Amino acid sequence: MKNRLRDAVVVVAKGFCMGAADVVPGVSGGTMAFILGIYTRLIDAIKSFDSAWVGAVLTFDVRTAITRPHFSFLLPLVFGLLGAVIFFTHIVPIPSLLKTHPEHIYSVFFGLIVGSILVLFADIGWKSPADGMHLLIGIAIGGLVVTAVPTQTPETWWFVMASGAIAICAMVLPGISGSFILLILGKYAYILDGLGNLNLSIIAPFAFGAAFGLAAFTRLLSWLLHRFERPMLLIISGFLVASLWVIWPFQQRQYISVRGKQRLLESSPIAPPWDTITIYASLLALIGFAVVIGVSRLAQFKGHPREH
Repeated sequence: MKNRLRDAVVVVAKGFCMGAADVVPGVSGGTMAFILGIYTRLIDAIKSFDSAWVGAVLTFDVRTAITRPHFSFLLPLVFGLLGAVIFFTHIVPIPSLLKTHPEHIYSVFFGLIVGSILVLFADIGWKSPADGMHLLIGIAIGGLVVTAVPTQTPETWWFVMASGAIAICAMVLPGISGSFILLILGKYAYILDGLGNLNLSIIAPFAFGAAFGLAAFTRLLSWLLHRFERPMLLIISGFLVASLWVIWPFQQRQYISVRGKQRLLESSPIAPPWDTITIYASLLALIGFAVVIGVSRLAQFKGHPREH
């Protein structure tokens, strides 16, 4: 009983970290799940809502409907995630701090991601030139996404559905922000307005596309991770490396107004100025880096292998 309670508390804490990451533009919950070593477990948990579960729900097989999904993992994770979103939007408002102190907030996540990349590389090791190719593939794909320019796209139901499917896939992948994908597709404001006005002609195809995309993509990703673990981990590591382009604390950022609020459109890294802000940002990045290294060393000391 004590072990179950302890495990639940740990998952709540990891969900809290994922929620904090989701609040920061350019950082996805998938990135934090990868950093925390629960990425494969998260994908498998989402995948547990399968056809057998749907059949159990439709036939009122309560026992199967309750026991088949990984609720013991998902419920505390969602609890922690929602708690973080509420905490970091109302009590410690990260969205407001990003406008007044962007360098400080992004520095912490920059340090976390750099530390995670190094820990991951240390775990994986380097075996052959193919490893470099897989890493470069991940960097190239991630780089194309994070540097893409938003475009004009149709507002038809099928494209809204496709946008939902693509955006949810991005949210699952580390290093890629789902909201940024919607900006690239030119559907961020359109979807947000639809949600705000409860426009079912927009919400329904978007939700259907997101549900379909999540169900299909998590199964594909789970299959790839279980059968081609090493190449996939290297490709995902490439996504993390590419994400440093937008997580770099010192940026020339451009915003657009969406429903009266400023949303990040694009950003370009710039050299840090020689002032106290750079000093504080460097210290915060080092703290984020040290946290990842410390947690990794603690896990090794206690004999727990790092998950992915």
